[in-house]
Amino acid sequence: MEKSDMIYGTRAVMEAIAAGKEIEKIMIQSGLSNDLIKELITTARSRNVPFTFVPLEKLKRMSSKNHQGVICLLAAVSFASLDNLIDRAYSEGREPFFLLLDRITDVRNFGAIARTAECAGLDGIVIGEKGNAPITSDAMKTSAGALNHLPVCRERDLKKTLQLLRDNGIRVVACTEKASKDLYEVNLTGPIALIMGSEEDGISDPLLREADELAKIPMKGRIGSLNVSVAAGVAIYEVVRQKIKV
Repeated sequence: MEKSDMIYGTRAVMEAIAAGKEIEKIMIQSGLSNDLIKELITTARSRNVPFTFVPLEKLKRMSSKNHQGVICLLAAVSFASLDNLIDRAYSEGREPFFLLLDRITDVRNFGAIARTAECAGLDGIVIGEKGNAPITSDAMKTSAGALNHLPVCRERDLKKTLQLLRDNGIRVVACTEKASKDLYEVNLTGPIALIMGSEEDGISDPLLREADELAKIPMKGRIGSLNVSVAAGVAIYEVVRQKIKV
């Protein structure tokens, strides 16, 4: 991560929030509770800026500068409104096509997925507020610039997001090895949102339960799973293939 992606110090971070900078996350040293820190937390909450408490050791690993117990990660993109993207797709006469990423933590995987999604013409990527790879300049580079063109939505509650999608006529298909049907047996035409899950443990159970359908990529070899960016590419282009046939 480049140093330009970070802001150090409580007052500097508060100024960044006030200036409307797009913030990925604020990290605050555990145990700090002075008046300025309390003001920062109140401000972050009022602006829906994610923050988390971390050990001092983590902040030291990230920077040797005088951070005063606060480091802010800046986002390389401006986050979009999912409602607006859905409305835009329908108003332009297109069937919405979204990708939801559940806890994808590797910046390179995220960038590669974004590149594929932009090439395939998706309307946007949806991520949760926590547990995802930071969308910094590293992600931008890995995406080969795709994140300059592909909207990213950051949602506080992905479970509620799935309901929002369904309320707008968009079917939700979870790509998971827990499915009984192969991806190629599932109807992927019409308005659709695919879910791809964590590199470690796949899609979380609450999201699996909320999905309209589960689909798996058939595996013929001895290794039980694909890299998530490769799996996303397979799933995205199966949707594209089916839409072209229709």
